[in-house]
Amino acid sequence: MNYEKKLKAAERLLEVMDTLREKCPWDREQTIESLRNNTIEETYELADAIADNNLEGIKEELGDLLLHVVFYSKLGEEQGAFDFGDVAEAECDKLIYRHPHVYSDIHADTPDEVMKNWEALKLRKKQRKGGILGGVPRSLPAMVKAFRIGEKAASSGFDWEKKEDIWAKVKEEIAEIEVEMAANNHERTTEEVGDLFFALVNMCRLYGIDPEMALEKCNKKFISRFQHMEAEADGRLFTEMSAEELDILWRSAKKDE
Repeated sequence: MNYEKKLKAAERLLEVMDTLREKCPWDREQTIESLRNNTIEETYELADAIADNNLEGIKEELGDLLLHVVFYSKLGEEQGAFDFGDVAEAECDKLIYRHPHVYSDIHADTPDEVMKNWEALKLRKKQRKGGILGGVPRSLPAMVKAFRIGEKAASSGFDWEKKEDIWAKVKEEIAEIEVEMAANNHERTTEEVGDLFFALVNMCRLYGIDPEMALEKCNKKFISRFQHMEAEADGRLFTEMSAEELDILWRSAKKDE
């Protein structure tokens, strides 16, 4: 590992940030608050590159996120609160504390044991007011948040005894949706649909599936099939076609994948 090259690159980035903060009108005006939305956007762009398995794109988006880390650190330095070195040192200390199976005499032979130790240490260290689930960021997208809630609850021992047990819960939620739909109760139906989504997200967790990635793959597959249908329709509007004609186009799109 060429640490010297990596350190020089980090030093160069810090120097570039100093220059931009001094000489660029846009960079001079930025605050911690103003960067927030840009940071969220950059995170999603990285997520897109990961979903596409685009290594060149991942490299680029990681660079953009790293710039944000450096930018926030520069703003913290200007306020006398923290600098890039403080951020890096604090993260090193945190990682060493949370990996006693590497840096101490605690044993953890499986990823599950590591995660359980990790959650227990985080809770003990921070004494979160919200308890075990208090560390789940409020701004997370609902599906990602549901997954993290399930992980954290499971780390405390609150989980299904066998992963197969989740299917009874999924079937239960589907039945409850049908009841509320039959009663034409929109509010209750919405609540039960949320319960079904939560059960399905936990099913994914138990079976080692990333629900966000699974849904994104489905989205891409549907877009591809739909675009194939549009091409095969040869300029005809779907609204002018019968259900049977649309079904033929859909089957053709599936067949040609």
